[in-house]
Amino acid sequence: MKLPSEAQLLRIFIGEADKYQGKPLYEAIVMLAREKGLAGATVVRGLMGFGADSRMHTAKILRLSEDLPIVIEIVDKPERIQGILPQIDIMIQEGMVTLETVNVFAYRHSSGKAN
Repeated sequence: MKLPSEAQLLRIFIGEADKYQGKPLYEAIVMLAREKGLAGATVVRGLMGFGADSRMHTAKILRLSEDLPIVIEIVDKPERIQGILPQIDIMIQEGMVTLETVNVFAYRHSSGKAN
């Protein structure tokens, strides 16, 4: 699959402990993106952060947190990103979602051929 040179980046900030229908919210969002055929999704676990309530979440050894920051990034065509936003809005109880236009320089789908 080759993406257009201009795409959208959907970035979702949630907590590791957030759930949707009994499973981790980040997992539910990634599965939604996969079911809808989006180009891909990446989940990044943060070492430290805070949200609107200013409560600190950290992975420091002396203060282990079970609710570290999670960022989910999805890049695809604007209409495909727009298509999942209503479902994501339903899934997220607390967090932040950002959307920005990005330039995609390369995306290569493995075709089984050696380059």
